[in-house]
Amino acid sequence: MKIVISASDGKLDAPYAAHFGRAAYFLLLDTESDTWQAVANPAVNASSGAGVQSAQLVVNHGAQAVISGSFGPHAYQILMAAGVPMFVAPAGASPSARQLLDLFKAGQLQQIAAPTTAAGGCHGEEGAAGEGGR
Repeated sequence: MKIVISASDGKLDAPYAAHFGRAAYFLLLDTESDTWQAVANPAVNASSGAGVQSAQLVVNHGAQAVISGSFGPHAYQILMAAGVPMFVAPAGASPSARQLLDLFKAGQLQQIAAPTTAAGGCHGEEGAAGEGGR
């Protein structure tokens, strides 16, 4: 299975990124081959459309699940249309990407059924990671 985790750095032990569209990196993990690669997010500093661009990037890389702190409505819509389930990191915690992968494998992450922030929520209009839709 190909899992994508939003991260603040290109390492498995890096903290996860709280906002999907503004993540500095996406870690692409293949659970079958036990391999991974880091992909820098070209939309991290986009003036607008970061969620859309980020969602298209991970869909193009074959993501079968995505883990982040929060998902805005545009990213949510693209990932949902592509059939990619989204999972959120535990509220109030700051796990590394590696820890999130372990939680995912153990079935301990919540799958979302709606965006977790409003449009532009990564700029603070909505609360911290996970608030609003969990």
